[in-house]
Amino acid sequence: MKVVLSTLNAKYIHTSLALRYLKAFSGREFDMEIAEYTIKDPAMNIVSDLYGRAPDVVGFSCYIWNIEETVTVIDMLRKVKPDVKIVLGGPEVSYDTEYWMERLPQVDFIVVGEGEETFHHLLTELRGDGNFRSVFGLAWRKEGRTVINPPRPKLDLNRIPSPHRFAEDLPHLPNRVVYFETSRGCPFNCQFCLSSIEVGVRYFDIERTKEDLLYLIRNGARLIKFVDRTFNIRRDYAMEIFRFLIENHGGCVFQFEITADILRPEVVDFLAEHAPPGIFRFEIGVQSTNDPTNLAVKRRQNFEKLSRTVTRIRESGKIVQHLDLIAGLPLEDYETFKKTFNDVFALRPEELQLGFLKMLRGTGLRREADKWGYVFMERAPYEILGSDVLPFSDILRIKRVEDVLEKYWNAHRMDHTVEYLLKHEFPSPFDFFQEFGDYWEERGWQRIGHQLEDLFSRLWEFLGRRGTGHSDIILGLMKYDFYLNHRHRPRKVWWEKKVDKERQSRLVRLAVEHPDRVSGDFSTIGMTERDMYKHAVVEVLPFDLEHYLKSGETVERETALFAVYRPDVERPVQCYTMVLEEETAGL
Repeated sequence: MKVVLSTLNAKYIHTSLALRYLKAFSGREFDMEIAEYTIKDPAMNIVSDLYGRAPDVVGFSCYIWNIEETVTVIDMLRKVKPDVKIVLGGPEVSYDTEYWMERLPQVDFIVVGEGEETFHHLLTELRGDGNFRSVFGLAWRKEGRTVINPPRPKLDLNRIPSPHRFAEDLPHLPNRVVYFETSRGCPFNCQFCLSSIEVGVRYFDIERTKEDLLYLIRNGARLIKFVDRTFNIRRDYAMEIFRFLIENHGGCVFQFEITADILRPEVVDFLAEHAPPGIFRFEIGVQSTNDPTNLAVKRRQNFEKLSRTVTRIRESGKIVQHLDLIAGLPLEDYETFKKTFNDVFALRPEELQLGFLKMLRGTGLRREADKWGYVFMERAPYEILGSDVLPFSDILRIKRVEDVLEKYWNAHRMDHTVEYLLKHEFPSPFDFFQEFGDYWEERGWQRIGHQLEDLFSRLWEFLGRRGTGHSDIILGLMKYDFYLNHRHRPRKVWWEKKVDKERQSRLVRLAVEHPDRVSGDFSTIGMTERDMYKHAVVEVLPFDLEHYLKSGETVERETALFAVYRPDVERPVQCYTMVLEEETAGL
């Protein structure tokens, strides 16, 4: 009996941890292989590949991001291979299971909940007597009706062999995301999250966890994402893993889901002192700062403590932080969400993800949808279309915020410009993103693509149309950000007025002859005039950029900006400044 385990990942770089668990648990007893695709792959290509593998059983791992594409594949596969046994599993089909059995008559079985032991038992029965009633955690068909067996008791995690030791994965480790689990379950009860359904937290043996991590690191893994719902719930376990990774990271990056308001100060201090910069990324779910909202969804959160933790981590400069918000939670209308956004943006996370509430199957919030007046998509991803306090029109407005937030903050294409605008030209961060997002849609830019130059020119157009003040300072900062976005000297710029060649030559000569007048380490890099003409671009700003970067204060003082591109060094672009009072005095 040949078994193919399959899923449609969101992108090629992702890997399925669930399939590898199933193969680790059952692969020694059954002929089993993994077939991963993406949701962008044509269904015909997927079905053709599965057909060519000649399976007796095909198992699909199902999530909100792939379920509809998977349904198309299942329908085609059943038609071309009518005798194959089709099994579904995963969080998307583990709830409302009877609905899925009725909607998909092509499916023979659904594994409900934790799959390793149930799937193994199912395969044993398929190979043997077919006593499916004995398989706890299974939905199946008997004489045309759906039978859902009692749930299976939780598995001892240490009975599951490592899912990280397959030889076929080794060549791909440097180029794909490795998902890793040290525990299952969540101690919290947030009603919008599937993790709230499982009671208790179970851990894998920590020595086995270390061995697996070391194996992955030594074999070239570059990014490992821990999928534990709250990695730091056990301080001693988390600290031991942090120490281990600091000592053995090998240049790999590790991402964790952290509950920041319970992260102890001594843990933060330890990481601030010992963690190498850039090897840790923390994903922190804030979701809302509105107390009535958090109470309604049974979410415990101390935003004051969370803020202190996030601020301390940011100040350490060691760890990248990704903070999450959810628009559309109960009792959060447009104005209260605006406050939530500004509260969290004030922490200046490297990334701020603005998501929209999804009414996931099995969650308490979905069961109480009528209580809050929710209307939502009937098919995955079940995103809300409105509530009693947030109509669809407001959701559309917030989606415009999300769009420009991704382009202009999370992508970090013009950090200095955006910071200036937020501090000096707009009432609040939310107002900037909302006003710009509205203009973006008004101009129809959401329907066309964009190059880097377009992002700068569109922001400049928007600021001009609204009559934003201090345009000379803003333009100077935009030029600075534009040059920082290139690894090689840009061939063209998006602004019209450039420094004429005669003045460029004069400024280059002055910088080379008087390197001590140029900022930073310019005097130590030994640039000649020829080097400058080959590797640098020259711009003149109406304010002292160096002083602004250090103090945040703008002083009107004409300043030359030299962007030097040296691809042979670690930081290929370096920007230097020279105040031009000397130029004027010497002419």
